Amino acid sequence: MSHTPLEQAIASHPTPGTPHFTPFTVTADLVAEAAERIAHYPAHKRAATLPLLHIVQHRFGYISAAAIDWVAATLDLEPIKVLEVVTFYPGFRQSAPGKYHIRVCRTLSCAMGGSHELMDRLCELTGIDRSQLDPHHHPIAVSPCGNFSVEFAECLASCGTAPVCMVNDDFHEGVVADKAEELLAKYPAK
Repeated sequence: MSHTPLEQAIASHPTPGTPHFTPFTVTADLVAEAAERIAHYPAHKRAATLPLLHIVQHRFGYISAAAIDWVAATLDLEPIKVLEVVTFYPGFRQSAPGKYHIRVCRTLSCAMGGSHELMDRLCELTGIDRSQLDPHHHPIAVSPCGNFSVEFAECLASCGTAPVCMVNDDFHEGVVADKAEELLAKYPAK
């Protein structure tokens, strides 16, 4: 089956292992939360694009093609306009992360402090293979069990404590490769 470039761009790759997020579903509370956010922009409904995408990613772990279509329909936009936002901001994911998503800073201070070695060690410990990764369109790699995922991030704003990383919303400073096992131990794969 051939896909259009748009369909290829918004295709969500399956995540290995146990899925930790429910598939995108439009529920009454999602619609209500969206309506509340849209109400903040009475003159320009499309300005709610970012808030709606944040809601979707927070609830479902990533922005799927169905979610893009829903946000577009909710805001009376063409899906390509929503996709442009999703692909522009690196904080939006187009495939499901693991239960614990690790973002490792790779900017200069962190790179000099050992962030690439930290990434290598995290991958080694979790069994993640980043060799076939498309860093521009699908930068997330997930462990075979589905519990962990990794991606490089641009500046996490703590250059003086490099290397730094985030696990979900938890910020960690001074995480050198030798501390990777200690970091992962804080996030049990229950």
